[in-house]
Amino acid sequence: MAQQHSLETAFDPSEGEPGWPPAPVRGAAGEEAGATQRLFHHHLYELGRGVRPLFLMTLASRELPLLLARLERASIDHFVQQVSPAKANLFFGRDAFVAVARALVIRPLNALTAEEDFMLGTMLGYDREQQCRRYLTRSGRGLGRPALAAE
Repeated sequence: MAQQHSLETAFDPSEGEPGWPPAPVRGAAGEEAGATQRLFHHHLYELGRGVRPLFLMTLASRELPLLLARLERASIDHFVQQVSPAKANLFFGRDAFVAVARALVIRPLNALTAEEDFMLGTMLGYDREQQCRRYLTRSGRGLGRPALAAE
């Protein structure tokens, strides 16, 4: 189970600007890590700066241990949704956002209701207008304007 800590305790201000520049992640053989780890460190930087409160990464299950260890060390709340034996969704961010995501994501993402999908997409920082259009399409409610789908 993920730890429940506030983001404020994740970084020590006496150590300089939190998360920047991110230290290179090294694999077992000492090589620079791939794009997943670089993206993960960028997400940590954005989280520390308050750019977004919640993140979702879909990644290979073999990549999880390194990322989970980093989240644990930083006391950043998170949870994993196993997609398949080889793939997982990693959610992480501010405690309240992760708690809501954890409550919503109780089945595969493609099986969420239109309302759950809208809430999760909005919390993840996706474009709000696109989320509204997606909700209207998925819920079958539309705006009553035929041009909506073409816009």
